[in-house]
Amino acid sequence: MTHLLHLDASARPGLAGKDEHGSHSRNLSQRFISQWLERRPQDGVTYRDIGQNPPSFVSHDWIASAFTPEERQQPWMKDALAESDRLVDELLAADVLVIGTPLYNFGMPAALKAWIDQVVRLNRTVGMDESNPLDPYVPMLGDRERHAVILTARGGVGFGPGGAMAHMNHLEPNLATALGFIGITRIHQIAIEGQEIGGELLASSVAEALRQVDALVSTLQATVEAPLPDAHRQAECAAM
Repeated sequence: MTHLLHLDASARPGLAGKDEHGSHSRNLSQRFISQWLERRPQDGVTYRDIGQNPPSFVSHDWIASAFTPEERQQPWMKDALAESDRLVDELLAADVLVIGTPLYNFGMPAALKAWIDQVVRLNRTVGMDESNPLDPYVPMLGDRERHAVILTARGGVGFGPGGAMAHMNHLEPNLATALGFIGITRIHQIAIEGQEIGGELLASSVAEALRQVDALVSTLQATVEAPLPDAHRQAECAAM
């Protein structure tokens, strides 16, 4: 069974086309999840609406606790990391991470940045190899195949790769860097553009993004359904 972790980061709680000032990124992420479960109802989903319930910002106590070896942590330190532990555990359990997020002022919403800061954590998602001072960081989520699906809504146009505004887009590149740092390197990106312009431009962008979402669901499900190579299957059997 495949497990998905679904995050929505938009400050808008509703859905575009159904609710006034509704969210286009929520539409995309909901479409992805609904299409996935329609074809694979046996799979599990953990959902967090971080747009409406943002994670805590990193604090002095969090930093002091996260950089103290576990065997030396005091009770208050474990309390300071309790929320982070829950978020990290959810991420570790996921085979597919689905993030629905708008582009706010050229970057990610504060709530999504807070989530990133809670899950990029020493000895939980990234290790340290002190024998290699030039490149000491060891991603810990590369232990198995994991995918990240980044579903974005942008007010303007031209923020995608090769676009006139691409150099001002610090959302997807930032997410890909942070996720790759901890070992999630299979990144898939789909975006809607033109929300501030509206009209046919937006409608066309929405239709194309929904088409891409459906195609991506099919592609990823074929990947997770594919049989393991013989060497991997033999190794798994030997470990049982």
